[in-house]
Amino acid sequence: MSEVEYATLHFYGWWQAITCLFAFLALAAIWWHLGRRKNDYAQIWLALSVLCWSITGFMEVYFAMQLSELSNFESSEAQQLTFRMSGYGSLLSLGNSFFILLSLPWFKHIPERIEPIIKSKYWPYIVGLPFVFSLLPTLSKIFFSGNLEIISELDVYYSILTLAFLGIVLWESFAKRRLKLLAWLSLACILITFIAQVYKISGNEIDMRLFSAIFKSALIMIFFALAMSWVKDLSENILPSSHYFFISLSGTEVMIKGIAGKDKLAFSISHAQSELLQAFLRAKENNDTWLEIKPKGARISKKEYAIKDHNEIKRLTHAILDGIYGKDNWTKEKHEIPFKNQFYETKGRGSRMIRLRLPKENVSWNMA
Repeated sequence: MSEVEYATLHFYGWWQAITCLFAFLALAAIWWHLGRRKNDYAQIWLALSVLCWSITGFMEVYFAMQLSELSNFESSEAQQLTFRMSGYGSLLSLGNSFFILLSLPWFKHIPERIEPIIKSKYWPYIVGLPFVFSLLPTLSKIFFSGNLEIISELDVYYSILTLAFLGIVLWESFAKRRLKLLAWLSLACILITFIAQVYKISGNEIDMRLFSAIFKSALIMIFFALAMSWVKDLSENILPSSHYFFISLSGTEVMIKGIAGKDKLAFSISHAQSELLQAFLRAKENNDTWLEIKPKGARISKKEYAIKDHNEIKRLTHAILDGIYGKDNWTKEKHEIPFKNQFYETKGRGSRMIRLRLPKENVSWNMA
């Protein structure tokens, strides 16, 4: 290690230690205030992965101080310290990748093709076994000072495995929240990180530090963007009280106001759904009358029912939810049930009489 490489190590070590420590504390704080209450541990696992980088920085500063006491940076003692530092760095790199992989099952949006694998109860074993098998050659770098040098770069291969899963899940998370620009930026960040990991094998200390600083800064920012998108998702999933919910219908065009994080929503529904919504709105303006759902076993009679069956209401509800959150971006428990509770009301449990819960002044319609 030359004097230039030593100076770079000392500067980069302090930068990595302090920056990543603050990032760890910030992510942990987000988890403490929000994730902990929702039993969501994604943020804390990501925080621990960043903490591994901070510890790496402090470790590099320590070894830089040890090297500064030597008169010759090219001596065997200096080389031994460099091998040990590289070994500890690989060990912490493995820990960083392992914590990132442990965070993935807690992500809300995971591609359907890999969701059964990531959500499986065996996921900790799937990612844990390669982690354990990579420890032995990595520890050999620490205790045997350079033996098995190629094998001890397994942290790079483990990092590449991590990047593959992380890139896919990040894209899905941002895309499902309609944050396409962040989705593309996350892929760019993953590509930069991949190049840095491959370049790590070259052994060029100065360039490797530069690449490392770039990809770690980018990943930290992506992690914070992910945390903020999670907060955005939470705010959008909080439906307003029916008194603050406004809906208007013009032909088949629906406009909604009052959803948190959205100024105004406009979308189209089918002609049949438009007719049913119009019936609800007309009944609301006509002394807030009730609409009756046709009984399942009702025989053919002269009586006309406003609603043929419950499926008509279900289709209308799903069309509105698709307009608010996007198709396939909502769930029954977190979105459909709360929406129905705020949007509709019935005379009683099991009753076939239904109407809108919204105040009369919150609805409007015209069939122009």
